Amino acid sequence: MGLTLTEKILNAHIVDGVPEKGTEVGLKIDQTLTQDATGTMAYLEFEAMGVPRVKTEKSVAYIDHNTLQSGFENADDHRFIGSAAKKHGIYFSRPGNGICHQVHLERFGVPGKTLIGSDSHTPTGGGLGMIAIGAGGLDVAVAMGGGAYYITYPEIVNVRLSGKLSPWCAAKDVILEVLRILSVKGGVGKVIEYSGEGVLSLSVPERATITNMGAELGATTSIFPSDEVTKAFLEAEGRGDVWQKLSADDDAIYDKTIDINLSSIEPAAACPHSPDNVKKLSEIGSIKIDQVCIGSCTNSSYADMMKVAYILKGKTVHPDVSLAIAPGSKQVLTMLAENGALADMIASGARILESACGPCIGMGQSPNSNGVSLRTFNRNFEGRSGTKDAKVYLVSPEVAAISALTGVLTDPRTLGECPEIKMPEKFLINDNMVEPPAPESEADSVKILMGPNIKPYPETHPLPDGILCKCSLKVGDNITTDHIMPAGAKILPLRSNIPAISNYCFTVCDESFPERAKSLGESIIVGGANYGQGSSREHAALAPLYLGIKAVIVKSFARIHRSNLINAGILPCTFKNEADYDLIDEGDLLSLSGLKDAVESGSLDLLDKTKGITVPLSLDLSDRAKNIITAGGLLNFTKENF
Repeated sequence: MGLTLTEKILNAHIVDGVPEKGTEVGLKIDQTLTQDATGTMAYLEFEAMGVPRVKTEKSVAYIDHNTLQSGFENADDHRFIGSAAKKHGIYFSRPGNGICHQVHLERFGVPGKTLIGSDSHTPTGGGLGMIAIGAGGLDVAVAMGGGAYYITYPEIVNVRLSGKLSPWCAAKDVILEVLRILSVKGGVGKVIEYSGEGVLSLSVPERATITNMGAELGATTSIFPSDEVTKAFLEAEGRGDVWQKLSADDDAIYDKTIDINLSSIEPAAACPHSPDNVKKLSEIGSIKIDQVCIGSCTNSSYADMMKVAYILKGKTVHPDVSLAIAPGSKQVLTMLAENGALADMIASGARILESACGPCIGMGQSPNSNGVSLRTFNRNFEGRSGTKDAKVYLVSPEVAAISALTGVLTDPRTLGECPEIKMPEKFLINDNMVEPPAPESEADSVKILMGPNIKPYPETHPLPDGILCKCSLKVGDNITTDHIMPAGAKILPLRSNIPAISNYCFTVCDESFPERAKSLGESIIVGGANYGQGSSREHAALAPLYLGIKAVIVKSFARIHRSNLINAGILPCTFKNEADYDLIDEGDLLSLSGLKDAVESGSLDLLDKTKGITVPLSLDLSDRAKNIITAGGLLNFTKENF
């Protein structure tokens, strides 16, 4: 029996465990990446481990999230990350060099390698044939120190592509179709592996768009084969020497297969407020729009930008529309400037933003109140844009650009002939904004620069045998990490200051939660299904930790957030009977006893002392996770065992 591409790469990197579905395996990690919204904590954690030098093949620290410097906080974080990178053997991508996932695809990604990053959209690297996985910052720190990264060996879903995209249809429409089929929960515990003759018609940036938004499926990662298209892309980046051919065996066995004919794909949009609320443009109609944002790690490649420039050339943005464009990397921005495409964008009335995440994380360009915003981004959760009552639609660059001209949601197929944007035979290569680390012989002389907003990792303690406290919050299904720990220009500068950022924890759901949690001292949160979907930000676990949350009891968890809770020493419990969720209310006095035995057995009872009822819970932990929870979190566990 043959192997899938996923199995080939995973099996070659297993250092602990066996490749059996549903079991935990430890993977050797070849590369890591961080970004500045998560990087400060990751490097504080790395320093706390006491490992002097990273042990990966390549680790890169990117500055791409907190780039608005309206106070000292972000600038101080950047100086800290830069100095930590220089000291510990990490490459440092300076502000302005571009978005981590796009730059990594361009300059560092290698087919067949493993990559974890402290950002949920790290699976972008799957467009090159990598196993690229989003993870919490502490997991990344451990991997940089030479430790394994642990996942549940996944089911593998084959998305078999046939045909070829019709003119004006895009890779974004492909992943929206996959989201429509599988939903935001459909990829949990799975890797999405693409195959079929249709793959050859997609460029590496198009493949990366698709794998990028695999994060919205809840998937562990997504991956494309490494083929002649991959080779041509790497050669154009001056990195042809790292290419290798990689694909599944002809007789590979998949857990599920989905067939998609690219020829049948139509322009679509994810409607508010979920990436899987997908409809064809023909179903939505010509709704009036207020804003268009083009960019993000999903859709800011050279080809994307050239299509946008073609549509805008010689025309003017509709007077009722604000259009903002952020090329994804310095490479792309410079090439657009040199070939005149940037001038076409500017002449149309577009506002050119720096090569950074920007509006995707609410860092500027928030829509008007009750505004309709078309975005080429990956998430449209309520309030993520910075405007709580905004209606955000996720679309392709083609749809975004034509709609910016018409003032209404518009099908680009109305434009007539579609231009053929060819991938460059040679990209502009200039890595002057990537700082190499200091030689190991000079590392001791590098001073770590730490500003006053940078606070240490929250204190954790070994697992007690019992918890008696109130339920401080009850929330529903599909709670995202944006609900738990919002982003945006006001909050992101506090990423390195857990005491300060905790004041915003869950305020999207309940503005009184932080003060209530503080007043209780210790408490428990109750939630619904798919709790913690979205970003990999470990702050969604660290802020509750700081506020005294001892356990989270839900119907089901999203993968990364559950891992982050374990890493923080917070018990991740699930209802054995989902209907029991309805029995517990905010303010109830709850008791969990015999926790050390429960960790071993995987089963425990919740006693609601207010109502006098007992509710059975599951605590399904791997042997390693049991040890982490018992130690009081991954940092404690690592210090004890490194």
